[in-house]
Amino acid sequence: MRTTLLYILLSFIAIGARGQFYLKGEVKDEKFNSLSNVKIFVHSIRAYYHSGTDGSFGIILKAPEDTLTLSLDGYEEKTVPVHYQTWQRITLKSLITTASKNKQKLISVTTDRQSENRFHFNIPGETYFQLVENDVINASRFPNTGFSLNVNKASYSNVRRFLKMGSPVPPDAVRAEELVNYFNLSYQQPEKGNVFRLESVLTTCPWQKDNQLLFLNTSARKIELNNIPSSNFVFLIDVSGSMDEPKRLPLLKAAFQMFVKNLRDEDRVSIVVYGGNVGIWLRPTSGAMKDTILKSIEELEAAGDTPGEAALRTAYRVARENFIPDGNNRIILATDGDFNVGETSEKALEELVSRERQSGVYLTCLGVGMGNYKDSKLQTLAKKGNGNYAYLDDIAEAEKILVKELTQTMYSIASDAVLNIEFNPALVKSYRLIGFDNRKEALLNSATDLEGGEVGSGNSTIAIFQITPASGSMLTGDSIVSSEIGKAFIRYLAPGDTIVQRVNYDVSPHLQYFNEANQEMKFAATVSYFAMILKMTPYIKPDWDLLEAMVESSADKTQYLQAEFSQLVDAARKIYDTKRKKSKKGKNKSAPIL
Repeated sequence: MRTTLLYILLSFIAIGARGQFYLKGEVKDEKFNSLSNVKIFVHSIRAYYHSGTDGSFGIILKAPEDTLTLSLDGYEEKTVPVHYQTWQRITLKSLITTASKNKQKLISVTTDRQSENRFHFNIPGETYFQLVENDVINASRFPNTGFSLNVNKASYSNVRRFLKMGSPVPPDAVRAEELVNYFNLSYQQPEKGNVFRLESVLTTCPWQKDNQLLFLNTSARKIELNNIPSSNFVFLIDVSGSMDEPKRLPLLKAAFQMFVKNLRDEDRVSIVVYGGNVGIWLRPTSGAMKDTILKSIEELEAAGDTPGEAALRTAYRVARENFIPDGNNRIILATDGDFNVGETSEKALEELVSRERQSGVYLTCLGVGMGNYKDSKLQTLAKKGNGNYAYLDDIAEAEKILVKELTQTMYSIASDAVLNIEFNPALVKSYRLIGFDNRKEALLNSATDLEGGEVGSGNSTIAIFQITPASGSMLTGDSIVSSEIGKAFIRYLAPGDTIVQRVNYDVSPHLQYFNEANQEMKFAATVSYFAMILKMTPYIKPDWDLLEAMVESSADKTQYLQAEFSQLVDAARKIYDTKRKKSKKGKNKSAPIL
């Protein structure tokens, strides 16, 4: 016994001699339930840790005493002093009782900078977040910026819906990054053993001759088909009266039936419906029983009110009861988003889903409909549910999301993923991130809280910065610059893990002329320019002739989606370019030089 005590004493002395002190503890809620994945900020070393699946944590400190700040979606942030010799029992309070302290999370953030309050209004009948575009940033004052990696693609198909109707698009419905990443451009499989591959391209800017475009392309590892985990899917289907239209419930039924045909025997499906009442329509059923599942979907009919809150609670309960450890546990919510019974605000639903996602269940949202479509609500649910969001405007889009891109949509390889870049002011005078805009409320309530996103298997995410080179930096195509434009890194968590992973990358200063760049990068720039025109951004002067020239030089017309994009540009010009002068018959107009 004395030997053991002596060993322990010597261990503590050795730890102190090395200047390291091991702090241990646990995090629970007010009902004494363990809280996993709590973000723990250690003040002395300015580093983040996360609590484990049982709420416990262990942190090596450099001093006997320190300060921790703990935060978790759905709970009040808490700062506590700690001493390494004391087991920390920390309780976080639910935001239900402290709603006024709830902080909106940002999609992108520039360190230590406050943004202007500039935003667009919503249109009647449909709700969209009021977005504040990212501004031009002085790289000397604010070199650090970051943004959330996500795979949402709802904005593109929603924009397509408006243009096909011959209608202008609400500016806040246009999210440039979702339009660009709808196409999954320039995907490159990461090297073996890596989760992400990060690459960069620098080109001249076709719409601002003294600027350049920096493309950061993140490719996520593809899960091999034979390694896809067993899945526990809960279809949460809105069958309320508002869904009784051809492009709502009938479209969803066809979409889910296509999805079911690709299920494996080891997968299982449950169906929860809500319309007037909430009910379990189909108990957990093996993917081997496809006829049973398909028949159950076909029998769905629309009627009643929309008790979305109660439906979400039921779906999460079903998902938890059938949870597959190390599997893919996911709710697929399909609705027009028009909840009208129970809690209906984005804020209340956000708190509900933020708490429920701690169970390890992901939430994918599929939106349908028009006129009363609630884009803001579905965007909130998907983000806080640690999932993704798509809008189905037709059966072809349903097939794209649920069949062709099944693994990208339904199987996560990383969560809480953030890409950060620190620009080199010696080479970059200023920069502006195109897209990844924040909602107005987030900017008003929080200045630095950046929330990462879920990334699905095989996804490519492109971010585009418009930069102004520093004077005298010789950042030109003919110059050789030894230093990098900046240093980038990706921060993420593996599914079910609490250890933060990091991928570092040096951004090359090598410049290409736009018309000599990779075809898919040129197309990404074209889509982003189109998005800025539709958004009526003050950062460009719309030039439809230039846009059409960019489409002609970059779009691959042999690919259906890119050919369709070309048609959407034509449709948009007819709507927006009302002062367009008709060229005389037989007279050719020279295209802009790119």
